[in-house]
Amino acid sequence: MALDKVIFLDRDGVINRDSPDYIKRWEEFEFLPGSLEALRLLTEAGFHLILITNQSIINRGMVPLEELARTHRRLRQAVAAAGGHIFDIFFCPHRPDEDCACRKPSPGLILQARAQYGIDLGRTIMIGDSGRDIHCGRNAGCGAVILVRTGYKTDVAQRLAAEGVRPDAVEDDLLAAARRILSGPPLPAHRS
Repeated sequence: MALDKVIFLDRDGVINRDSPDYIKRWEEFEFLPGSLEALRLLTEAGFHLILITNQSIINRGMVPLEELARTHRRLRQAVAAAGGHIFDIFFCPHRPDEDCACRKPSPGLILQARAQYGIDLGRTIMIGDSGRDIHCGRNAGCGAVILVRTGYKTDVAQRLAAEGVRPDAVEDDLLAAARRILSGPPLPAHRS
């Protein structure tokens, strides 16, 4: 049986504060206001939450794989303690110059999740804070993409509009996106 009610989420800039210097260890990880509540609300509504994150810190030699695993373990524990659940995490370790198929905006990580869990991508939602995330969701065929304004780059919506790319919704943060999904006008992925 295929996994239903799936939301793909970027990590840095959506769940936690992003940094141009990268998040290299758990001690640098800071949840954005409302993000834990958003993850709890989406979990309680029956959504499977899957993180889709570029983590070039691995192949840049800045952080060993074990440290990233530790950060993700602590992230999952903190989310669980707040009543949410991260179903799975897919990450790309590659640098931009490695030209891989898994680094966003390429859809490789979402396609891996689809293959592993039998996900109907047309019924999924992708939430991200960057153009890479929005393009990734579109490239993968997600039913809806939501841009949140919590990343450190503030002109993402304008740059996407200049490219002719429009997210299905633009929200202030993950909590607003969660509330939109749960009670707002239906997004394409959840229309009957």
